[in-house]
Amino acid sequence: MRTVDMTPRRLWEARFGLPEWGLAKLVFDNPVARKATVGMAEKSDVWNFVGAKLRLSDKELVALQRDFWSGDQIDVALTQFVGKQLGRCRTALLSNAWPGAREFFQSFSELSVFETMVVSAEECVAKPNSEIYLRTLARIGVTSDQTMFVDDVAENVLAARSLGMEGLVFESTEQTLIALCEWLDGSVTT
Repeated sequence: MRTVDMTPRRLWEARFGLPEWGLAKLVFDNPVARKATVGMAEKSDVWNFVGAKLRLSDKELVALQRDFWSGDQIDVALTQFVGKQLGRCRTALLSNAWPGAREFFQSFSELSVFETMVVSAEECVAKPNSEIYLRTLARIGVTSDQTMFVDDVAENVLAARSLGMEGLVFESTEQTLIALCEWLDGSVTT
């Protein structure tokens, strides 16, 4: 899942004089969000913190939450590719996410291509901490040298590489699919 339409967030940023990416920073990079990412706070706590910072009414906070996520979509091409690898490769979704994320992810049939989901809030540890990578490897029964880790955060990819995994920083679906095919010796067609 990734944000493909930044328009709703940009409108809120303009309203509050925030720089580009300032709203995402406020939502994800605050002390309450960091606690929620490791299961020590609820998502409602995060939004209440954001609402207080922006001095939003309850109605405005509901609108902000709706708009904040409205530009996010499942990368269907990537999940279809992963689905084609079932039986050939083990698959896992490893996410730094707040409590309730598993239920949210399970609401998308496209994500059923992942054999397991490892959610940081449930594990009480988040990427780039090596422990969450090791738990994921153990759950799917593979070693680090058998693993390709893809993430849009370079720090998380570097952490995976330090454990012996191949690592790829996601920049685009096309770039990622090409790299995955090459890693799989080019024998997989997309």
